Amino acid sequence: MSSPWEIVIGLETHVQLSTASKMFSDAPTAFGAAPNTQASAVDLALPGALPVANRAAVERAIRLGLAVGATIAPVSVFARKNYFYPDLPKGYQISQFEIPVVQGGHVPFLFNGAVRQVELTRAHLEEDAGKSVHGISFEGQDATGIDLNRAGTPLLEVVSEPVMRSAAEAAAYARALHALVVWLDICDGNLQEGSFRCDANVSVMRKGATQYGTRAEIKNMNSFRYLKQAVDYEARRQVELVEAGQPVVQETRLYDPARGETRSMRSKEEAHDYRYFPEPDLPPVRVGEALVARMRAEQPELPRARAARYQGSLGLSAQDAGVLVGDGGLADFFDAALSARGGGAEAAKKVANWLIGELSRLANETGLPPRAWKLTPARLAEVLGLLDAGTVNGAGAKLLVEELFRHGGDPAELVRRRGLAQVSDEGAIEAAVDAVLAASPAEVERHRSGKKDLTGFFVGQVMKALKGKGNPGVVNALLKKKLGGG
Repeated sequence: MSSPWEIVIGLETHVQLSTASKMFSDAPTAFGAAPNTQASAVDLALPGALPVANRAAVERAIRLGLAVGATIAPVSVFARKNYFYPDLPKGYQISQFEIPVVQGGHVPFLFNGAVRQVELTRAHLEEDAGKSVHGISFEGQDATGIDLNRAGTPLLEVVSEPVMRSAAEAAAYARALHALVVWLDICDGNLQEGSFRCDANVSVMRKGATQYGTRAEIKNMNSFRYLKQAVDYEARRQVELVEAGQPVVQETRLYDPARGETRSMRSKEEAHDYRYFPEPDLPPVRVGEALVARMRAEQPELPRARAARYQGSLGLSAQDAGVLVGDGGLADFFDAALSARGGGAEAAKKVANWLIGELSRLANETGLPPRAWKLTPARLAEVLGLLDAGTVNGAGAKLLVEELFRHGGDPAELVRRRGLAQVSDEGAIEAAVDAVLAASPAEVERHRSGKKDLTGFFVGQVMKALKGKGNPGVVNALLKKKLGGG
């Protein structure tokens, strides 16, 4: 982005709520069923079928509203949003328009080392459309099919103010909102299955200007990486148009990750184009003060509050605390492992290092969330106890953690069976040191001549001779003594 220009970004995020049934019917919401087997008469608006609002969906909306400090409307209403699309069987979508259940609020998150917050306009309840399935075979030809299983699935559309000024900031906000809805257990957060997807409204204006440029909306992105790439590309495209004296058209666009570009989908509709009118078959949703008070009392500790506690009472850095609370399962694992280890700032740092380092690597490699690890918090605490006691060294502990992560088991038994016990006997280590120095006379001479960066070479050779099980402190002390300076 060239310096005279500023990007203006607002996100509309569709959060698929984790209810067992749909927004206005008792049809199931389970993902992966055979096409068109989970669409009821209500979802299709067949004659005589009447919708009934899903209480569990309303309560999930309230839960998010309380978490972001929003106003919960005591009365909210549904409307019909009319448009025609192949995967919208009714010809309209039931949504909230004039009076949404959640109004205002903000989402805090860590960005560039500081806490940033994005203000929300609203979060409103609606039903999802079906899904067009392209590239299927029909009578020997490529065709597009319509799967209506998703039609009627409850959505909470979270609309931000246009306050973000970079693609990286927009992606950070989306990650924070994703972490929050999963933390609150109102959405499973599965990006691949479309449970959480974003539309980005993007425009550009010259720095210092007060009037926003014409915006384009990029639809249905279910990847934080693609969101960032799409916004960056769209901003560049709009700047090039304006600098060439051409207008930016208000339209809906799609992002093509294979080509790394957005492309036009259709002209952007305004509210009047949808011909909203009150849904005649649904009464207003009334939320009493008693319900809000009960749900406020049941709210879990929120991510930013938990991060502040980790920093204040446990001495973790803002970065480490932010990583831990980015995943509710990871934060719960941390708390349980720290409790098993005995608590305290020193133990907290060690537990956090293992979770953010080695265990995050294994989780990314396998795609397994903390609840699916074979390693339990108590077993990690046992491994750290073995490390602190000198029973195993760092390399041995790493092997131990990986074995437990993949297969489970008893740490002490694995140390015995796998021969991971650390060698601390000074006589055995001294023999290995002497053998390495005797086999490396040229390196010894260079080291004594001032080539001190060879220390790592000697340590590596000794550890290799001891099959990685040498006590690093003893190894370093003996090498220092025999090479001079100790």
